[in-house]
Amino acid sequence: MSPRWRREYRVAGVDEAGRGPLAGPVVAAAVILPPTRTLRGLEDSKLLEAEARVRLAAGIRASAVAWGLGWADAAEIDALNILEATFLAMRRALIALPLHPGHVRIDGNRAPRLEDLPFACTGETLVRGDGKDAAIAAASILAKTWRDDYMAAAAARYPNFRFERHVGYGTPAHLRELDEYGPCGLHRKSFSPVSGRLRSAP
Repeated sequence: MSPRWRREYRVAGVDEAGRGPLAGPVVAAAVILPPTRTLRGLEDSKLLEAEARVRLAAGIRASAVAWGLGWADAAEIDALNILEATFLAMRRALIALPLHPGHVRIDGNRAPRLEDLPFACTGETLVRGDGKDAAIAAASILAKTWRDDYMAAAAARYPNFRFERHVGYGTPAHLRELDEYGPCGLHRKSFSPVSGRLRSAP
């Protein structure tokens, strides 16, 4: 078997970041790890300090057999709902993989449609998979770090919002910003804390 090994033995882990925030995209990553080498410290991204996530993300990009990212923006979230937008981001992440997997493991208990991807694969869901499966944990770290970087960059475009701090989550500071300035182009207008402020705007 070649170092790339046959496609049917390639397993991709898939996870997302950003389902809960009031602003910004939902981001998914898909990662295929080498079958015989593990990266120390892989864990659910939510349990890691930011510095550890950044360090591990660099290691994942360097050592993974393949990785891909996909996202759905605020307008797509509003049009589809957050679950369907998350599935869309996951499908885009899988399509972005430079090597096609034969099997996909998805964090959670629901999965996106896999039947009409541009390659054939089987799939399974794994509840709390980011704490059980190394490839899913790697995907959670890539998705989280990419989204955090995106939101930090967005703070320069929307200086009224400290996106580099709360990355779009509904913190008290973010809610105060919404009250003072109203929603910006990154806000998910279908989410109730945002939609309520749209209705109350003069």
